[in-house]
Amino acid sequence: MQFQKINYDKLMQEQINKFDTKKTLLLHSCCGPCSTACIERLKQFFDVTIFYYNPNIYPKEEFEKRLYNQQKVINYFSDVKIVSPTYEEEIYLKTVKGLEGEKEGGKRCEECFKLRLRETALYAKLHGYEYFGTTLTVSSHKNEQIINKIGKEISEETKVEFLFSDFKKHDGYKRSIDLSKQIDLYRQNYCGCRFSIKKEV
Repeated sequence: MQFQKINYDKLMQEQINKFDTKKTLLLHSCCGPCSTACIERLKQFFDVTIFYYNPNIYPKEEFEKRLYNQQKVINYFSDVKIVSPTYEEEIYLKTVKGLEGEKEGGKRCEECFKLRLRETALYAKLHGYEYFGTTLTVSSHKNEQIINKIGKEISEETKVEFLFSDFKKHDGYKRSIDLSKQIDLYRQNYCGCRFSIKKEV
């Protein structure tokens, strides 16, 4: 039985409409390009801190290259901060053990989303952020229904408010491409983990 899709962009707007002051947001970011349009849209409502937590990225040189480009975005939006935990791929590999052969977008990816969003929420709770969220929903390759469902579950576990989103809406993905060109960002050609690298034909 097919479940009814939820309009998470509308839910985010409903959350924001209740604000009478700016809130603090710890925004998990997978990479600089994906964060561009998200930050642009959110910074009028939130004091945004990017949480670059991505132990899934392989190899380490790729992680560092994406971090460098994430920092370029932070420099472009001068009123945004960044936190970048240490790169530890072994945490990711342990999380997805037994799911290495799953197709892209399947169970392995769901476990990866859970890992990164839970760490974001825990950091947010420890450091007093009012909301946590993620840039993952800007990608046309990511299922916003699954990501928001995971975010909601983790919010209930950690008691930190989750910012619902579907950043693909309002031409968000297209805007991220335009901003990436403007800032001169490196745009990767695979999601990030060692299992998502396309084999050369």
